Amino acid sequence: MIKADIYTDGSCLGNPGPGGWAVIIKFDNGAIKELSGSEDHTTNNRMELTAAIKAITSFKKKTEINIYTDSKYLKEGITIWIKKWKINKWKTSNKKDVKNSDLWKLLESIIEDHKIQWFWVKGHNENIFNEKADILAKKAIKS
Repeated sequence: MIKADIYTDGSCLGNPGPGGWAVIIKFDNGAIKELSGSEDHTTNNRMELTAAIKAITSFKKKTEINIYTDSKYLKEGITIWIKKWKINKWKTSNKKDVKNSDLWKLLESIIEDHKIQWFWVKGHNENIFNEKADILAKKAIKS
């Protein structure tokens, strides 16, 4: 089985505003792959989710993946909150629609094909790959 560590990040100029996402995939054989992209009008949280989605969908075969993100929204959303959102028919505890439910549903559907562990890392804390993903996401906005 393929194994990989993935570092994701999303960024926005304004919130909402133009946004970028980036992914760094570090394979167990030492190879590194970078992905990035942008949207004209989006939010930071949508870019965080998009980065994870783009990373996971880049794998065509079942993969053992460690995903590292500095977004508690992404990590907590996919590992904890999503269970209650589904029970509550995609409503928050305040009975409001879950924001970005389209992306949450997509993310949930694609993770089933892989063995994924999610990790939160403190942003801007000298984690080389997290820092690089941040730089790539910001660069993607401008391109």
